[in-house]
Amino acid sequence: MRVPVFYAVVLAFFCHSDSLEIQPSLYGSTRSQEAILNPSDCSARTKQQQVLTNPNNFSVDVRMPGVSPTGSDTYLCMAYPVPTSRDAYIVDFIPHASMDTVHHMLLFGCKTPVSTRSFWDCGSVQGTCEDEASIMYAWARNAPPTKLPKDVGFKVGGNSGMSYFVLQIHYGDVSAFRDHHRDCSGVTLRMTSKPQPFIAGIYLLMSVDTVILPGKRVTNADIACDYTSYPIYPFAFRTHTHHLGKVVSGYRIRDGKWSLIGRQSPQLPQAFYPANKEVDVKYGDTVAARCVFTGEGRTSKTYIGGTSDDEMCNFYIMYYMDSKHAIPFLNCMVTGPKELFEHIPAEANVPITGTTGHMNSMMHMGHSTDNQDNRLLLDANKAEKILDPGDLYSLVSELLGQSKDVVHVHRYNPSKLQRAQADLVAQIDSLMQKTDLGSPSTTLAFQTREDPVLVRDRVHRFHQLEATTKLPRSKLLAEGQDFHLEQDSAWPQGSLQLGQVSGLAVDSDSNLVIFHRGDHHWGADSFNSQARYQQRSLGPIQQSAILVVEPANGNILKASGRNMFYLPHGITTDKENNYWVTDVALHQVLKVSGDGRDRILLTLGEAFTPGSDSNHFCKPTDVAVDTETGNIFVSDGYCNSRILKFSADGKYLSEWGAGSSDRRRRIPFQIPHSLVFLPDRKEVCVADRENGRIQCFIAETAEFVKEIKKDEFGGEVFAITYSTAGGGLIFAVNGESPFRSAPLKGFVINYSTKDILDTFSPNKKDFKMPHDIVETRDGSVFVGDAGSKAVFKFTTQKLHRSVKKAGIKVEELEEMEAYVRTNVRPDGNMSKTAAVKEMQSVSQQTQSEAKAKEEKKSAAKPNTADGVLPAIITTLLLIPLLVVISIGLFICWRKNNRCEVKTEPSSRVGILGKIRGKAVGSLNLGNFFASHKGYSRQGFDQLSTEGSDQERNDDDSSDSENEEYSALPPPQSSS
Repeated sequence: MRVPVFYAVVLAFFCHSDSLEIQPSLYGSTRSQEAILNPSDCSARTKQQQVLTNPNNFSVDVRMPGVSPTGSDTYLCMAYPVPTSRDAYIVDFIPHASMDTVHHMLLFGCKTPVSTRSFWDCGSVQGTCEDEASIMYAWARNAPPTKLPKDVGFKVGGNSGMSYFVLQIHYGDVSAFRDHHRDCSGVTLRMTSKPQPFIAGIYLLMSVDTVILPGKRVTNADIACDYTSYPIYPFAFRTHTHHLGKVVSGYRIRDGKWSLIGRQSPQLPQAFYPANKEVDVKYGDTVAARCVFTGEGRTSKTYIGGTSDDEMCNFYIMYYMDSKHAIPFLNCMVTGPKELFEHIPAEANVPITGTTGHMNSMMHMGHSTDNQDNRLLLDANKAEKILDPGDLYSLVSELLGQSKDVVHVHRYNPSKLQRAQADLVAQIDSLMQKTDLGSPSTTLAFQTREDPVLVRDRVHRFHQLEATTKLPRSKLLAEGQDFHLEQDSAWPQGSLQLGQVSGLAVDSDSNLVIFHRGDHHWGADSFNSQARYQQRSLGPIQQSAILVVEPANGNILKASGRNMFYLPHGITTDKENNYWVTDVALHQVLKVSGDGRDRILLTLGEAFTPGSDSNHFCKPTDVAVDTETGNIFVSDGYCNSRILKFSADGKYLSEWGAGSSDRRRRIPFQIPHSLVFLPDRKEVCVADRENGRIQCFIAETAEFVKEIKKDEFGGEVFAITYSTAGGGLIFAVNGESPFRSAPLKGFVINYSTKDILDTFSPNKKDFKMPHDIVETRDGSVFVGDAGSKAVFKFTTQKLHRSVKKAGIKVEELEEMEAYVRTNVRPDGNMSKTAAVKEMQSVSQQTQSEAKAKEEKKSAAKPNTADGVLPAIITTLLLIPLLVVISIGLFICWRKNNRCEVKTEPSSRVGILGKIRGKAVGSLNLGNFFASHKGYSRQGFDQLSTEGSDQERNDDDSSDSENEEYSALPPPQSSS
């Protein structure tokens, strides 16, 4: 027992020692760290870069492998692979650098670095990454460590698209390398494999065209962009200019109100400072920044650039957002309109001094500092002389596409007042360590009271729970319940400002995705006789063609797809929430990233070139995605009558045409317009528009399965979608046909039996051209209408309204439902079908009774002008009845020499008793004739004049009434 205890104590000692060794790197001064490093053992310290602390948490050292730059303004890069193939999260950055040696350093994340050598010159032609680089960290001027809030991390590895870290270091003045030592500056990344609820990212606002006139006292550089994605929550900000910058401010604009994100003097150390905790950014907001410069002391114009004589205007926002919608990097380089910046707060033009009060205000700390720290601060003029901001020109050139041909000549000359600088850095470091950047949980608690969109996941969980307590729609119908899709006239709560709505989809979060044409229209002049698009001169659609919308209220969550499409048509999402879209003008199928960055991940077809081979389409209409294999199916389309199958990476696999159970009567597709994949059946169904039918095929073999064609379609089926609920439901919308006339409406169809279970249409205005249809997780159905440029929402409602059956208007009353619950109690041996029959029988009897009551009410209020004709008709009807009674009385008298007429309810053996039957007030001729030889009740029904269901004889009712009004649902088949 003592041996295990001894080993445990030794292990604990080493763990404690290791934690003590890491701790100074987390919180200690960077200058003091680098001062104690021995340059001779730099290579030895960079060999073991990954430090494991426990199975979930680990740290990674990304450092230069002992470099010795030979010239000033050298940019060196090194790549380090993310040490795991699974998702990992950076939760802290700990810099290891000194301003004596390093001018600034940047950490990028990318999939493929330019080189995998130990290091390379990235300030020349090569650059940093082959693909898109996302900045994750920036350091300059002995800035203190950047700490992320709890539950927030930068996502790398796995499916994040970031397989490598690329560290870029700018060595400004190489006089520090006169002793020929090797540098191993870099950054330690504290990481975890534990999934983080919130993912961090950086939003860079940057001016690219500002010109500062010589001698001009104030020049403003204004940047502004509309935000079109999921909500982000800024928690830190960073500013950057060169010598002429006086103050940089960032704002969120919502409903005309400017809210400060952060404001700082760019002449202070360039750290990430805490942002205003009360500011979030969501769709429809505008993000804006202003840099204030002075041209005093200059004799020539100053432009944006990378040399020490140039200027820069950067405002960085470090934010977090829901992990489901994470976007790692955003940028804005649009010059803000003058009209907008006329309303910017006056503070944006007030330079920040270096006093304690201004420092605290600038950093939104809410903390006071002690007197000793206050004495360490310098005044603004002195700080302006000794501070030289870091240069992030490499990032700018990356964004501008200039990184491969720009020569960096921005120089850095250390000041002799480094001691004062170090004191100032220590002051800021102290403030940073005392400051909480803001927990996502507290921030979200504040925001959820303002914006219900932020509790979307809770709403979805509620819908899931609610679904478990409700029977599926098809099951409700099968059990005799009467449910119907009704329009939600209050949706959307705001204006969506749509063009022609061509496609709808649902993403993995059950949000609605709308694909529309903005200000473009498909008209008679859009194509020539060879199907070539004739309006290319209009350019692509400038509006956001793809909108992600909250299904509950219609609020826009995200917008994308600007300047990408010409005539959108169909849209589908895959399990990664990428968009598969078709553009009939481009004759292409595109796979577009759903992260808001509008990256085209895959292209099928040749732009603006119609064709009919495996590499070309002609006005393709829609895409369906196999949720298991990733294979895609394309309906092609307006010119070609076929469905094509491709692998997930775009490899052509097969194609086929229309199917038929009778090959001799095989009718080709006429505009296969809409596709849907049936995940539970592994089938693909197509809306064959002009043939007015739905055809289904086995996805793997293209074998024809079935066809659904109904007269109610009116000859055209525009779009379909599918739900696995209740054994399979197909939702469809029809369209106007030049040959047949049928109302435009939606249909709910039982896949197995092909029966129409329900139809629906808008209440306030009619469909004009219903073009696509989808169902969300909660059972809501959305229809996109290209004609009315709108989206309609329909929800399941139980019928409590007037309906017409066989031409008779029947009011469905609550009393009837109560009667059914009270009196229709099938015994234990009664089958479900029998119970449904009995419920339907009671329903029909109640309908007859309601009709009789209506007639009685109307009779109680006669119109004197119209009373003559009914009186004559009644008299004529009563004459034959009196004749029959007289004949009956005469027969009885002749046969028995007397006739007993008993009117007591207990005795029904006389003529009137036989006529009345068992129900008081009921006239039943069937009973009378059935009592005489040669007559049968078959073919006779109750002719009710008054009475109630409770008084009626159930044995005397026939099934004809039930069969006329509502037939039983047919049994489910396994086909």
